Amino acid sequence: MNYFILFFLNLYFYVFFIIFSMLGIPALTVFIFFLSLFMPRRIVMKRFRRAISWYGRGVTLLPFPLIKVRYENHSKNNSQEPYIFVCNHRAASDAFLMSVLPHEAVQVVNTWPFRIPVLGFFARLAGYLNIKMMPHELFLEKALKLLEEKVSIIFFPEGTRSGGRGIGNFHGSAFRLALQAKVAIVPLCISGNENIPPSGSLLMRPGTIRVRRLSAISWRDYKDLNIFSLKNKVREIISEELSLMENKI
Repeated sequence: MNYFILFFLNLYFYVFFIIFSMLGIPALTVFIFFLSLFMPRRIVMKRFRRAISWYGRGVTLLPFPLIKVRYENHSKNNSQEPYIFVCNHRAASDAFLMSVLPHEAVQVVNTWPFRIPVLGFFARLAGYLNIKMMPHELFLEKALKLLEEKVSIIFFPEGTRSGGRGIGNFHGSAFRLALQAKVAIVPLCISGNENIPPSGSLLMRPGTIRVRRLSAISWRDYKDLNIFSLKNKVREIISEELSLMENKI
């Protein structure tokens, strides 16, 4: 691609991202304030999480046609029951990419998003779970309550971005919760965003990001596994699917 065109498309993205955020974040604030005056908290939270999802979708659409995002649903079960989504973690954009899921959901994140003034405020308000800053018993209590309210939970069990095509070891929290809550686990695979933008650069180059949803693993299919076996089983499923995706199969 011509460097001038590439520069122009990057400039377009960053300018509109700033404008979109400057308009979207205050709008979310006003939206949640007015809803809280007239509706029960559960309804407010549902609407607020949907608004955050719309914002995330807007962010993923802004780089088009430079960057294309493709959601590939390979699942055999598309019910609206709550799931535990388990996804590989390659880049900071992974959190925005979760907006392609047609579910009310919260993400389990590390400490840093909560330290960013505006982002942290909305993460707390939406009920995102900071796994590093709460005792495990409290984390389980909050997560189980969300699942009871039909809210899905998204985990990036590597705990940090891999920054490449590899996949790290999985931590056990998602699988401990799944065994206790007896809900289905849905593996997710993200491919194509590991170099968008490349490490140490803000210049984005053309590419396609793929988010592939795999078939759910029901509680009946994993109930006899321990945490170690279950996390390795799910990691293997994701790893094998990524290999297929990146060999264009």
